[in-house]
Amino acid sequence: MEGLPEKLKELLIFAYGERAEEIEVGCTSRRPVTFRVNTLKATADEIERALAAAGITYEKSGIENAYVVSGARESELRETEIYKNGKIYMQSLSSMLPPFAIEAKAGESILDMAAAPGGKTTQMAAMSDGRAAITACEKSPVRAERLKYNLALQGAGRVFVINKDASTLDKGFVFDKILLDAPCSGSGTANAGAFSEKLLEGCMRTQRRLITKAWEMLKKGGVLVYSTCSVLPCENDEMLKNVLGGRAEYSDITHIVPANAKLLPCAPHTVTVCPDGLYEGFFVAKLRKPL
Repeated sequence: MEGLPEKLKELLIFAYGERAEEIEVGCTSRRPVTFRVNTLKATADEIERALAAAGITYEKSGIENAYVVSGARESELRETEIYKNGKIYMQSLSSMLPPFAIEAKAGESILDMAAAPGGKTTQMAAMSDGRAAITACEKSPVRAERLKYNLALQGAGRVFVINKDASTLDKGFVFDKILLDAPCSGSGTANAGAFSEKLLEGCMRTQRRLITKAWEMLKKGGVLVYSTCSVLPCENDEMLKNVLGGRAEYSDITHIVPANAKLLPCAPHTVTVCPDGLYEGFFVAKLRKPL
């Protein structure tokens, strides 16, 4: 294996054996531009017609309302009216999976704990036809402003933005569902080359703190979807086990994985997508808080 930091190579080999080399190749692959249709503003048919008129070649991705663009750069897609009007949202395919696990519905109170730049927040808003009450947290002031911009552009009006570290929210907050797309080492992405033990340790401290807070704010019978763009078990299924122990009931979510995505071994009912030329490495788990 070449290209990744030595410590990350060691961790991948320890976790996945011979598949560690496959993971490295996937991390360093150049992925095409992908986007999803913003169903708050447009239909898939409308977007397909607009792409054809602009001479942009596309194909369906295997994820509902999501497309892969071939022969065009991201900058070209940004020049289209469908992008400028918020009818599409450019997003990696793997990062579209957590909202399918959370299944946002009208009338539900949902917290997005680390929301910026807003891809999953706006996706949940669209999946609920704009009728879920979503609270979106972002601790960075700059990123919070970007989040607000994207929410407005996408027409996701029923979203309340809080510029605050979600782990410090008041104890009075209670939610039906919580999405925690946690800060992580990025070991399943093109950023894996920046991996360091210090980065991993810092991310794991943050993950523990956020998971603990999420469980505190989740109502009994509520759902927590936890995700990262890491393939390291210590940030994923092992992290959940260490923080929550046997307090959580896991729901099977293998049905959210497209047929063209490859999986890595992980705990039962959870999903770890193997990075390749189309998907980033990604972990998703759906947990229910017992009544």
